[in-house]
Amino acid sequence: MDAPAVSGTGKRSGAKRRVKDLLLDYQLYLMLMPALAVLLVFKYIPIYGALIAFKDYNLVEGVFGSEWVGLKHFHDLFQSDKFYEVFVNTLLINLYKLVFQFPIPIILALLINEVRSTFFKRFSQSVTYLPHFLSWVIVSAVFANLLSPTGGIVNELLGYFGIDPIMFMSDERFFRTVLVVSSAFRESGWSSIIYLAAIMAIDTQLYEAARIDGAGKLRQIWHITLPGIRSVIVFIIMLRLGAALANDLEQVLMFYSPMVYRVGDVLGTYVYRVGLGQMKYSFSTAVNLFQSVIGFVLIIVANTISKRYGDRGLW
Repeated sequence: MDAPAVSGTGKRSGAKRRVKDLLLDYQLYLMLMPALAVLLVFKYIPIYGALIAFKDYNLVEGVFGSEWVGLKHFHDLFQSDKFYEVFVNTLLINLYKLVFQFPIPIILALLINEVRSTFFKRFSQSVTYLPHFLSWVIVSAVFANLLSPTGGIVNELLGYFGIDPIMFMSDERFFRTVLVVSSAFRESGWSSIIYLAAIMAIDTQLYEAARIDGAGKLRQIWHITLPGIRSVIVFIIMLRLGAALANDLEQVLMFYSPMVYRVGDVLGTYVYRVGLGQMKYSFSTAVNLFQSVIGFVLIIVANTISKRYGDRGLW
């Protein structure tokens, strides 16, 4: 008969403790409020716009006044040959970036960490970070000049080996490679910051013990550094998998042309052309919603696998 009273007392004491903790750290919660407000206004409230995917949206009638059509736009989506083409392009480009671009920041962080000269280390970091602050407009112009068939440095070098000029940015065989290389050029230095921070957190006594045991630099990196940053690597991979259907829209828009649509058109550019160009707002919203659902499923799967095999998950 006394159990409910005990339970009620425990709940009241727990609530008092939470209120006490809230009042104790109220400054931190006040600092958090603007960020939560921005997240609510710009991320959560606009979710109601996903209703457009299930309606025949009309600008005059608005979201709630438009006719409800259910899964019609999703049916049209899966019946479209063009959708499967851009879907495969999106997956392939992100797969290439994950396989070929993802290791570069890790290697760069390992190399910078081994530099003993403070001046040269800071100089190297500044040089590798700089491209991140350049817009894709500038980066695309740089690559257009480097890869130009008339006067570009790359084609000039190929000419010394008797190879005819190649239109890299207009050739379907090389366009995806250009996207991966340009993305690596712009983001590798900036991404290496995360791994450098993780490396700095590794206990230096481990390296001292390894040196006493006769381990060289490569063995120290393989047996201490890489295991020490493994959880960070897995965390970043999970985030990349969650964005497996999300390409950098601005990058592709700056680089591609109608000549490479077959291999370079991705979901982002497809939504941009169909949604704004042809004013098919409901159809483009259905594409975006499909993209978001797949990304959500992928990140849950990646999180589950990560926790099952011993690493921390996102939650």
